[in-house]
Amino acid sequence: MTRIRVAAIIAFTVLACGLAWLVTLPLWLGDGLAEPISGALLPAMMLTPAISALVITFTMRIPAPGERVRFLGLWPLRPAKRVVWLMVVGWLAPPLLVGLAILLAAALGFVRLDPTFAGFSAELAKMLPEGTPMPPVELLVISQIAMIPLGALINSVLAFGEELGWRGWLVPALRPLGTWPTLIISGAIWGLWHSPVILLGYNFGRTDITGVLFMIGGCIAWGVLLGWLRLRSASIWPAVLAHGSLNAAAGLVILFAASQPDLALAGPLGIAAWIVAAVVIAVLVLTGQFREQPELAGAPGRLLSAPRGGERSPAS
Repeated sequence: MTRIRVAAIIAFTVLACGLAWLVTLPLWLGDGLAEPISGALLPAMMLTPAISALVITFTMRIPAPGERVRFLGLWPLRPAKRVVWLMVVGWLAPPLLVGLAILLAAALGFVRLDPTFAGFSAELAKMLPEGTPMPPVELLVISQIAMIPLGALINSVLAFGEELGWRGWLVPALRPLGTWPTLIISGAIWGLWHSPVILLGYNFGRTDITGVLFMIGGCIAWGVLLGWLRLRSASIWPAVLAHGSLNAAAGLVILFAASQPDLALAGPLGIAAWIVAAVVIAVLVLTGQFREQPELAGAPGRLLSAPRGGERSPAS
């Protein structure tokens, strides 16, 4: 990796994390996540990686003009068949993996499931004005699950702000290090970037370093899968859909839990999900899915076989 690219990666990371803290500063100066403005600031925070990627691209000229659209994975969508299929995988697979993580969490004793949905019904009742009739809870649960594919598409709009930074710019920038360092480092930075809201109790309800560490672990686990979609397709769009789909399915455990679960164990970014992700990653490794990757820049659509260990140097 050249010195200027190292400088660009450091600058991108500092800028993305700094902007995240800046955007969430009103929450720290106010009532935290209870601030009414949090509903606007959290989506705004998701745009900071994209802003950082564009700033570094145009100020430090990495990538160089003429390679930017391809480097960022925006276009062209080649080979088209592979990109489309991986977009479908990114759209539909995360809710299934989250569901498997819930079942595993129950098997490990991390959460107790309630097929009558009494816990969800009780939480919903607290949110409704007193005396308001509630429709059958089973109907609500079914409708929530049925809306996940549509919710994935809606969530993908905001997820694009993150993915343009993490999988769009950072993954190809780190790529000369090799596949596994790229995926692990980019995932760790992604997790660290969440610190301003994690330390306020977001995701895990933990306001200390353990919450940040759990977030880093979850982002590495999911980051390897999203990074694989990026590397295998040479496009950010499968990862954008997967990120949106993950966000849409994040509340599934609340529907089925008998009481409020420990999300660090049973949540979509918790330990049970790490195990499920690790199994999927192992299957991808054993079936050779990390060995062949289209170029991230240069000749579009040309498939190169990676050297032993699943690594190759990109033409960038």
